Amino acid sequence: MTVNGKVPVSKVKMALEHEHIVTNFAGADSIKKPPVDKAEALNLIIPYINRLKQQGVDLILECTPAYIGRDPVLLKEIADKTGISIVTNTGFYAAVDKKYLPPSVYNATVEKIAGIWESEFVNGMEGTSIRPGFIKLGVGNGKLDSIESKLLMAAISVSKKTGLTIAVHTGDFEAAFDEYSIAVAQNLDPSKLVWVHAQNATNEQRKQLAEKGVWVSMDGVNEKKLEEYIDAIVFFKEKNLLQKLLISQDDGWSVLSNGRYDLLELFDNGNIAPYESILMKLIPALKKKGFSDQEITLLMKTNPVNCFALNK
Repeated sequence: MTVNGKVPVSKVKMALEHEHIVTNFAGADSIKKPPVDKAEALNLIIPYINRLKQQGVDLILECTPAYIGRDPVLLKEIADKTGISIVTNTGFYAAVDKKYLPPSVYNATVEKIAGIWESEFVNGMEGTSIRPGFIKLGVGNGKLDSIESKLLMAAISVSKKTGLTIAVHTGDFEAAFDEYSIAVAQNLDPSKLVWVHAQNATNEQRKQLAEKGVWVSMDGVNEKKLEEYIDAIVFFKEKNLLQKLLISQDDGWSVLSNGRYDLLELFDNGNIAPYESILMKLIPALKKKGFSDQEITLLMKTNPVNCFALNK
């Protein structure tokens, strides 16, 4: 489900499964929409999206949540101008000490929260006809607290009704395992759950949840830590688990915090240019390690499509 409606999975050539366009870290109390000059954003960002399109990427899953600058209208405009498919999300983000949660969440029931997200999928988001293509949550470290558990329960309910996959920004392995345990207890297929930021765990921890059917997302690929990602991907190949691995860069821009809302800054995550480390650095390195074209296709097309395709 893209910002322009459903796209047949057979049409996808190459996907980036965890990226951002414009994000605003001011906090849920400060913003509802990103106060950004859209003309400037388009002029800055579109050349990079066009470059991705020229390199074969035709699908981006945009992971900016509600209350952190999610802007489906801007995403649709970029999709329309570039011809690339973009997927946005529904959900709430409880990581970073709940800074990005709207106050209404605390007293809301699971059913109330699920109703908000299901309505966005059925009717469209923020007064538009644009529909989300997955559910994005965020949790901190350790076992999920009562708010995080409530949000996951709501997401599980919506996932069962809609087929939307749940991608959870996750602080550590303990939190990831708790997410899995709650999902299984609620009879959710583990393949509808994505452990986001699994690069922060060990190979054995990633292996443990991949073997249970959870999607393992190593989504911070960057030039400074390239060898760490290569080693982890080789490990997954050796353990015959490559079919459960997702890779992306978590690149994008944020609104400046100094009041100059007409300016944007690139995420400081180790990449010199956005969206390029996988195509320009990682894939060539994997091929030198003996990865076949079929294995690259598995990572860059088959896995993200299998993960995020609607099954309803």
